Amino acid sequence: MAKPKKVKEKQVDFILVVTVLIMLSLGVVMVLSASSPSSLAESGDAYSYVKTQGLSAIIGLILMMIISRIDYRKYKNLDKIAYIVTIIMLSAVLIPSLRYESHGAARWINLKFTTFQPSEIAKVALVIFYATYLSNNREKLGKLWDGFIKPIMFLLPVLAILIVIQDHLSASILIVLIVSVMMIVAGSKLRYFLTFGTIGAIRRRRNSIHTCKIFRNR
Repeated sequence: MAKPKKVKEKQVDFILVVTVLIMLSLGVVMVLSASSPSSLAESGDAYSYVKTQGLSAIIGLILMMIISRIDYRKYKNLDKIAYIVTIIMLSAVLIPSLRYESHGAARWINLKFTTFQPSEIAKVALVIFYATYLSNNREKLGKLWDGFIKPIMFLLPVLAILIVIQDHLSASILIVLIVSVMMIVAGSKLRYFLTFGTIGAIRRRRNSIHTCKIFRNR
């Protein structure tokens, strides 16, 4: 009787790991450079912000190693939960007891022991959701409805919350870019993005011209 073949464990992607470490290091250095004067003025310690950032980086690396050991196919069962969690987390800033505002924007949730932006969790959750949707509908991605309109419709509530409630345009742009790249790589037609993007740009330009004419007439 033939012995079952052992599944060879996938080797570490050193290029990816090194890239992450380089970007993480650059981020910590930039935080130190930008925050040391204000940190010294506020707490008397020029390294208080970078210490917090460094601790977060270490925790992130530990979590990265743990999560990398999990079979990515198991995340497929979490797609609907991930989407629901995204909506709930982004909407949680409406709760006064949880909301934390800074410079007039309510983008943070305050849990007393820590403060975080739910948009960061939304980015990961949406990757799980869209990866599952795109892999399950691989044969339909060339069609306009299943390969473009339907995926974009899932994104609209998220963008509405980010832009209207949180006034978080940068996170909205980043999420749109992430989802768009995933869709194109999975098999969605690039021409759909180019066509609707061009239409949107033309309409925006016309609205800008119309607004300028109104101000001139005044």
